[in-house]
Amino acid sequence: MLYVIGSVTGLMCVLLITIKFLFELSSRVLTFWHHEGRERGTERTIYNYVRGKYLEPRACQVSWDWNDPCEVGQSMGFRVHLFYRNGHPFPVSGTAALRVRIIHTELSLEIPVTLELIQDPMRNVVRAAFTVRRSGRYQISISVGGLSVGHSPYYKAFHPGVVVPAKTEIVCHFSTLVLTCGEQHTLQIAPRDQYGNAAYDSVKDLDSYNLSLSELGVVGMADGCCQTTVCHGKQNRVLMQLSLTQTGCFQATLRYQGRPISNGHFNIIVLSDVEKAAVDNNVARSGVGVFFEGYLYPPSSPPNVSKQQNPSSPTQKEDSNPLFSSTAPERMKKPKKVYFYISPKQLSIKEFYLRIIPWRLFTFRVCPGTKFLYLPPDPLHGLLSLQVDDGLQPPIEISCKDRNIIAATFTRFLHLNIGGSETFLDKVSFFQKELKLIHCKKNRNKITLRVSRHSLLETSLRATRNFSASDWTKSFEVIFQDEEALDWGGPRREWFELICKVLFDTNNKLFTRFSDTSQGLVHPNPCRPPGLRIKLYEFAGRVVGKCLFESSQGGGYEQLVRARFTRSFLAQIIGLRMHYKYFETDDPDFFQSKVLYILTHDISEADLVFAEEKYGRGGQLEKMVELIPGGAHIPVSNDNKIYYLNLLAQHRLCNQVREEVEHFLKGLNELVPDNLLGIFDENELELLMCGTGHIAVQDFQAHAVVIGGSWHFREKLNAGGIGPSATVHYRLFSAASRGVCIFVSKFPNNWSPLSWDPAYSSHLFQPALSPYIRLL
Repeated sequence: MLYVIGSVTGLMCVLLITIKFLFELSSRVLTFWHHEGRERGTERTIYNYVRGKYLEPRACQVSWDWNDPCEVGQSMGFRVHLFYRNGHPFPVSGTAALRVRIIHTELSLEIPVTLELIQDPMRNVVRAAFTVRRSGRYQISISVGGLSVGHSPYYKAFHPGVVVPAKTEIVCHFSTLVLTCGEQHTLQIAPRDQYGNAAYDSVKDLDSYNLSLSELGVVGMADGCCQTTVCHGKQNRVLMQLSLTQTGCFQATLRYQGRPISNGHFNIIVLSDVEKAAVDNNVARSGVGVFFEGYLYPPSSPPNVSKQQNPSSPTQKEDSNPLFSSTAPERMKKPKKVYFYISPKQLSIKEFYLRIIPWRLFTFRVCPGTKFLYLPPDPLHGLLSLQVDDGLQPPIEISCKDRNIIAATFTRFLHLNIGGSETFLDKVSFFQKELKLIHCKKNRNKITLRVSRHSLLETSLRATRNFSASDWTKSFEVIFQDEEALDWGGPRREWFELICKVLFDTNNKLFTRFSDTSQGLVHPNPCRPPGLRIKLYEFAGRVVGKCLFESSQGGGYEQLVRARFTRSFLAQIIGLRMHYKYFETDDPDFFQSKVLYILTHDISEADLVFAEEKYGRGGQLEKMVELIPGGAHIPVSNDNKIYYLNLLAQHRLCNQVREEVEHFLKGLNELVPDNLLGIFDENELELLMCGTGHIAVQDFQAHAVVIGGSWHFREKLNAGGIGPSATVHYRLFSAASRGVCIFVSKFPNNWSPLSWDPAYSSHLFQPALSPYIRLL
C-alpha cells in the first residue's frame, strides 16, 4: 500500500515539474521573440532558443570610461556590451531596443544621453555619452526590451568642480552694511562651481579669500583699518569675520584668488559708539522729529547745451534759462542752507523762509531705487558730502556734518522696509507677508461676478463698477452666463486669464507694441481710439493688483498676470526715471536704427536738435515736440547726445502715456501700496507679476506639436534608435528639466518660444535652432 501511494506521489511531482517546465519554456520563448524583434526574421526560431542564441540582458556587461569620483562638467561615457545567452557577442542592429535613463536621485532631474554604435568587427558595443552639470548621486538605468541590463540600475556620484568667483556669493547680502567701530561682523560665503553647485572642497583653501577696503571720497586703500579671519562654517560655507577700527564710509570688495565674487562689492558705514546710539534712537522713534542741518548744492547743468540763435526769431538772452547759463563749476557755487528730515518712508529736504515757513524742495523714497554716492568734503565748509539719486529726479548733492548718521539711518530704515534681506526670494516673502497684513482686517467672503464670454470686458466692468477696495480683496466667485459650473477655483482662474488677454491684447488697442512682431512687449497706447475710456487703465491696474493680492494668499489662489510689459512701463510703476537703455528691450528697431547710430557715430553734422518730429499716418509732419524749452533751436552735439537720448526716452516712453500710467497706478495702488512695489527693480517686478511657467516634461512631450522648422529638424526630432540621428531625439524636451527656462506666462495665447539658457543648452543643437512650440 505504501508502495502505491509513493508511486502516485512521485508521478504527480513529475507531472507538476513538467507543467512548470512547459510554462517556463513558453514564457522564455515569448520573451525571446519579443526581445529579438520581428526584424531579425529567420533567427527567431525555437532551434535558436535551444542553442541559446538570443539576447540575454543579464548576460550583458557595462564598462565605465571614468574612475570614481568624477567632477561635473565633463563629457562622460560608458559602454554596453551585448551578448547572447550562450555567451557569444550579440550584433546590434540599428533598431535595438536599448534604453538609457540617467536621473538625479534628489532633484528628479533627467540627463539627455546620446547613443552611438561602436564600429568594431563584433558590432555588439553601444557607447552612451552624457554630461552632468549638477553634483550629487545619479541613478543610471539601462534596459533592453523592458528588462534591466547587467546589474542595472547603477548609482554614480559626481562631485562639484573648482570654485568659480563669478558664481560664488555672499549669503544674506546687503549693498550697505552698518557697523560699529571695533564690532565683529561675520560674512557667510557660499562657494560655487561653474554650474552653481556647492563646492565643499573649497573650504580647504581659506587663504584664497581676502577683503580689500577703500575709503569713499578719499584716494587710496584702507586695508590697515580692517582685521579679517576666515574659518569653516556649516553647510559647506566659509565664514569671514571682519572688524573695522576706523569710522567712515568704505567700499569693500571680497575676492577669491584675486578675482571679485558675484556680489562681492558693497559699502560699509562704520560708526562710533555715539553715532550708533544716535542711529538707534532715530530708528526707535520711527523718524519722528529726526532732522539734520546741512547744505544743498545747486543742480548741475546738462553738458554743453548751448542755445543757437535763429535769425528769424527774436533775440533772447541765454541767461533767461538756467540750463544754458555758463558759470563757475558747480562745486564752487554757494550752497543753500537746508534741513534733512528722514522717516521710514522718505527723505525730505526742506528750506525755511523767514525761519518759520517750511518749503519742501526734494523728497526721496526709502527704497532700493534711491542710491547714495559718497563724495569728498565740500570745498567751502569742509563737511562730508553725499549725492542722492533715485532714478526719477535729477541727482542732488548735499553736505552735512552728520552725513554718516543720515546714511546709516536711511540704510536701517531700508532694511526694515524690505524685510531685512536684499535677495529676490526674501523680498517676495516679505512683500506677500506685508500685503496680507495690510488687508488682514478685510473679510474674504465670496462675491459673485456674472460675466459673459462674448462681451467679457464690458460685463466685467459692469459687475465691478460699484466695488470698493474691500470688495476687490474678497474671493471672486465667477459665473459665466449660460454655463452651469461650480466655482471651486477653475472659473475664477479662467476669468483672470481671459480678462488679462482682453486687456493686454494689442488688438483691442488699449495697449500697443513698438514693433510689429507678435512677441513684442506691450506698452500703454498713447493713441488709443476715442471709444476706449481712460478708466479702463484704472480697471487694468485693479486686475493686476488683484492678481498680486491673490498670489499673496498662497496655495491655489496664486494668479499670474498674462502679459509681457515693457521695461519702461514697469520702471514707471516703481517710480524710476527713463533712460535711453530701455529702447534696447522695448523698441529694438528704433534702438538699432537711431539710438545705436547716435551712440557710435559722430553726429556733429547730423542736424539733430532737442525736438522730436511727430508724423501722421500718411507720413506728413504734424508737429514738432520740443524736448526742452526752445529745443527746436538747440543742436545736439557729441558732448550732449546722451542727455538728448535720455530726454527722447522720457518723451517717447513716459510723457506720451503719463495719463494712462497715472490711472493704471491709481487702480493698482488701491490694493498694493507703492512703497511695497518700490522694493523691487523692474526685472524683479516682472517676475513677481508674470512669474515663470513650470512644465512637466513628459506631459509636454506627449502633447506638443512643432510648428515650423525644416524637414531636417523634424526628421531628427522624430528619430529614434542609435546613432547621430538620435542626437536631437527628446533633447528638446529633457532640456527643460536641466535648467532651460521656458517663460510660458509671458507670451500671449498658447504660443511659447523656447528661451534657452546658454550655460545649459548651447550645445544641444548645431546650428542653433529656435522652434516654436504650441501647447495643446
